[in-house]
Amino acid sequence: MATALPPRERTVTMRDELLSAGLLYPSGVTGVYLRSAEYQAIADAIGAAVSRWAATREPVVMYAPPVLTRATFAKTNYLESFPDLMGSVHTFGGDDRAHRELLRRVEAGQSWSDCVDPSELVLAPAACHPVYPLCAGGRVLEGGRYFDVRATCFRHEPSEDVTRMQSFQMHELVHVGGPEASLAHRDDGLAEGLELLGRIGLDVRPVAASDPFFGRVGTLLAGEQLAEQLKIEGVATIAGADMPTAVMSANYHKDHFGDAFHIIRADGERAHSACVAFGIDRITVALLDRHGFRSSRWPASVRAQLWP
Repeated sequence: MATALPPRERTVTMRDELLSAGLLYPSGVTGVYLRSAEYQAIADAIGAAVSRWAATREPVVMYAPPVLTRATFAKTNYLESFPDLMGSVHTFGGDDRAHRELLRRVEAGQSWSDCVDPSELVLAPAACHPVYPLCAGGRVLEGGRYFDVRATCFRHEPSEDVTRMQSFQMHELVHVGGPEASLAHRDDGLAEGLELLGRIGLDVRPVAASDPFFGRVGTLLAGEQLAEQLKIEGVATIAGADMPTAVMSANYHKDHFGDAFHIIRADGERAHSACVAFGIDRITVALLDRHGFRSSRWPASVRAQLWP
């Protein structure tokens, strides 16, 4: 009889199975994968399903690039809270002599990081960040503004666990407006998101959570976030792992972004915001684990939700 794998190793084994099946391909860097057409078709179908039920809010629909301006990034407070997760885009701006030195180091297998300089861009850690500057400098209408935004994001947390990719697809529904409307968006979006995931065959439950803030101050911030229940995650068990994985989250930011980007409500007060975020890759992996590696053989009820 085969010995059962320890639960913590099962998502690593799931990664190996996805690679063997040709659904994912290795990139040579831990936690970064190339995606097959089959895998991406599932991911796109999840995003389309999210957008269909979000359409009743008449959001502005956007597809954000995988990079974010450094100026916007600086205002989000991400660097203060999660410096260990960030990624910066660097470029070469030297002369011929500097170029020769760069090539010499590359050929010698030496570090060449000090031959390049930070650009005006960083890798986007969240899909929602680019929308807040769009609301800055003017008053938000009484009913607020809604955004449906998708992006490929990056967080530097290399892991062999397939549910913890460094480069991943995120789909967020964002509201910017008054506190009551923002909190309602968080709560309603959570309920609707859990219902949607249930309709495609996933067992997802809500739990109060906190972000992985950095350092000793981060411990205090995480405690405050938990105490006020600002972040609620929808978690699912994937590949029989011992720790459930967050596949979606519903977040109430209060006036954090309204203050950072100077977004004013119709009544002259700082705007509040909330987002409902779906981890598209984690949901895709969860579906493959739940229903099998051939989406054409999935239950008709699930396929009807994803490919109506």
